[in-house]
Amino acid sequence: MKLNPLGRAQPATVLDGLTTSILTLDNHLRVTFLNSACETLLGVSRKHAVGLTLAAGMPYLATHETRLREALLQGTSFIEREMPLRRGGEDEPLMVDCTVTPMAGRGAGGLLLEMQALDRHVRIARDELLLAQHEASRELIRGLAHEIKNPLGGIRGAAQLLEHEFPDSEHREYTRVIIREADRLQNLVNRMLGPNRLPQNLPLNVHEVLEHVRSLVQAEAPAGVEFVRDYDPSIPDLVGDREQLIQATLNVARNALQAIGDHGTIILRTRTRRQQVLAGQRHRLVIQIDVEDTGSGVAPALLEKIFLPMVTTRPDGTGLGLSISQYLIHSHGGIIECRSRPGCTVFSIFLPLEGSR
Repeated sequence: MKLNPLGRAQPATVLDGLTTSILTLDNHLRVTFLNSACETLLGVSRKHAVGLTLAAGMPYLATHETRLREALLQGTSFIEREMPLRRGGEDEPLMVDCTVTPMAGRGAGGLLLEMQALDRHVRIARDELLLAQHEASRELIRGLAHEIKNPLGGIRGAAQLLEHEFPDSEHREYTRVIIREADRLQNLVNRMLGPNRLPQNLPLNVHEVLEHVRSLVQAEAPAGVEFVRDYDPSIPDLVGDREQLIQATLNVARNALQAIGDHGTIILRTRTRRQQVLAGQRHRLVIQIDVEDTGSGVAPALLEKIFLPMVTTRPDGTGLGLSISQYLIHSHGGIIECRSRPGCTVFSIFLPLEGSR
């Protein structure tokens, strides 16, 4: 069987499909190419970086310029595990495994860099564990709900019979309490189970959803709370259930509002991410929605179980808001993650774009 040769544009397309970050430099250490995974990893665009020097186009790699120049001059390759990439003003380095290979041929020279973020596999494993825990907890809740609903219905029915049997009884207020508390428990069980319908998916603008959420939360917020919008207007329409996405984001935003109290800032941010794995599926393009607050942060011991039902730090909290949000986002093929330190807590909602796999 004869294979068709690669077309001129095809190699770049192939490289853009990789999850490994690819970067090429010429013999003056100017950027000549970077694939989509590298754009996402280093937070730079191809249009901006190509043609610039290493320091100007790739700030994360500027501190490694001397070593890269030695590899270029000597024509030797090297592999460095856990290479720290640090950009000016940032405390936490980006850790990668990096392979550097000199490129020969036609007198051009240059270097080929292959980088793999160390947290990528950790994140995928953490997301898979989070989804497994969520599914296990929902199965447990379904079983408990069945066991609770039947006796609740019997208790409520018996109280109603007593009320009809003795309508003028002095004990009427007690039957009212029984009925009211049975209804409250029934509503609690229903909330734990989450929505009982499938998403009604239609094209929608994610920023319209966020603006609706912002208006609702801002109406509840004290005067000392500031809202900041940092949207990427180039994000295309998302296919999803508008009401469910509003509810999921509203739960997260209200959580942020409660975390900061009377004074602080809530930031709503949107970005796109390439070559992401969500719920065990790889997607070419993903929307990331960040809800960031300047509150005191989430305790490290709570981060691992913050999306489980009935987990809350507030005396009056039910611990259902984030669990329901995770369920709604999961039903859209996405996931919610949280990272936190004192003064900065970020809940990130990742949703795949339709047809981007």
